[in-house]
Amino acid sequence: MRRKAQPKPHKRNFWRHLTMTDRLNIEKWLGEGMKAPEIARLLGVSRQTVWREIKRGQYERLDSATWEMKQAYSPDIADEKYRENLRAKGPQIKIGNDFEYARWIEKTIMEKDCSPGALIGYARQEGKTFQNWVTPNTIYSYVRKGVFLHLHMEDLPRRGKHKAKYQRLEKEKISRAPAGESIEKRPEEVDSREAFGHWEGDTIYSAKNTGKAALLTLTERKTRKEFIIKVKNRKAETIVHALDRLEKKMGAKKFRAIFKSITVDNGTEFADTEGMEGSYINKKTQRTKLYYCHPYSSFERGTNENQNGMARRKHPKGTDFSKVTTRQIAETEAWMNDYPRPMFGYRSSNELFAEELARLGIAM
Repeated sequence: MRRKAQPKPHKRNFWRHLTMTDRLNIEKWLGEGMKAPEIARLLGVSRQTVWREIKRGQYERLDSATWEMKQAYSPDIADEKYRENLRAKGPQIKIGNDFEYARWIEKTIMEKDCSPGALIGYARQEGKTFQNWVTPNTIYSYVRKGVFLHLHMEDLPRRGKHKAKYQRLEKEKISRAPAGESIEKRPEEVDSREAFGHWEGDTIYSAKNTGKAALLTLTERKTRKEFIIKVKNRKAETIVHALDRLEKKMGAKKFRAIFKSITVDNGTEFADTEGMEGSYINKKTQRTKLYYCHPYSSFERGTNENQNGMARRKHPKGTDFSKVTTRQIAETEAWMNDYPRPMFGYRSSNELFAEELARLGIAM
């Protein structure tokens, strides 16, 4: 028996809207027994688009062979519902009929993995201008209401939720002292973020799998510049070796100018204060100054905690970091450092970090 020729797939374009021809093809292919993933491949759209389209056009019909009611798909019902949604949404929202703007919002948030608050920064980077700009809160509202075709709450970094407040511990409830010099002795200029070169550090790891590999994350408090270093385990000597490699790469003089201090928690990986502070290149020189948070007080290095949350968007909890490549880590680091930040007028950490280095006369 001659095999039926397969239709040629469309070029992938996850942002295009389905046409009536697409809907007729969906009806035909469903009748031939095709599943949503294969239909999505042929149309060149995402699986979610096809699944939502099938749901939109669903109705019950009587099967003449079995005399049972079965679910079926109607391209006419789907098309009418789609147009009803457009008519309902169009005049009532500030975006209006600016479909180019709506598609750009969807594409940017999903491809850049960014929040609505970062859109202005990406628009400036790309030189984009649109007729009707809307606020981040308005975009969150539109997503909740289902205004966008592809963008849903689960696609947003925090799902529209606000960050939980840290629970501060009273000093008398803290039972043990920091491992090294306490954060209480850290200069005021560090607390106020007026001075450049003061960092916060931590490790990201997974307690759910047997992989011992982890990420050492370092965040500069003023610019939010991020360094991410893969380490084979969370032993103290491994963290010291990671700093040694970074110092060797930068050079001792640059390292001292850029890493004036590092604030860490009381984890065992940061127990070797002397090893972390001492220069790998010149044993008689101190390369940085370590400050330790109070136990159970992660809010004291909240900048790094927030950055770790960003990194987790690329490497969720449960990730086996032994299987994460250095290239993937570099891509995560670059994404974080190029991210437009509203607190900096939508400038990136890379821009601010470069300016600070220029003031110090340092070339990287």
